[in-house]
Amino acid sequence: MPIRAWFPTYLYREPLQKSGLDRLNAELVDECHRLREFDAAGRKWCKTNYPGGYTSYASMNQLHRFSSTFADLEKKLARHVRTFARALELDLRGSELHVSDLWVNIMPPTANHSLHLHPLSCISGTYYVQTPPGCPGLKFEDPRLDRFMAAPPKLPTARPANRTHVTFPAAAGYIVLFESWLRHEVPPNRVDAERISISFNYDWS
Repeated sequence: MPIRAWFPTYLYREPLQKSGLDRLNAELVDECHRLREFDAAGRKWCKTNYPGGYTSYASMNQLHRFSSTFADLEKKLARHVRTFARALELDLRGSELHVSDLWVNIMPPTANHSLHLHPLSCISGTYYVQTPPGCPGLKFEDPRLDRFMAAPPKLPTARPANRTHVTFPAAAGYIVLFESWLRHEVPPNRVDAERISISFNYDWS
């Protein structure tokens, strides 16, 4: 082959577990709602920084340390993170990846999460708890986009691997993982129901 792909960007998407997801997600929905009720500091922060939505990122972002429900979830997430790290061929040099942050996101209608990345982390991800039909997915940006300069646009029929953006659908029970330097966003929620997810970061130490 005269043309080969180098410097790929890997994304991981898989069901969290083979069975029992409906029951697990029902427990998590209840826990997320109770957390929002309890977290006055988080609700106050969101009024300015996350209009229309709720996230515990700025107030309670280590939920695995305070709740057995989230601690059990983190153990399940960690198995997928290890699988992804092996696929990336990371040389951890005898150390391990450890969860540093784990927080809740609740997106009612119109809420969105603008383009960002996760500095000081190695692998980041999201677990989908509640995803009403038509709710937004997770949109990723080609990390080379700011270097395209005079390049023409891509064809509308371009293969997913050649596009400048790709969106992974939000589906309850699925986990999505990516390297933390990859910019991503969640477009506005256009459906009349809450989209609930749990996001997390793993670092190397």
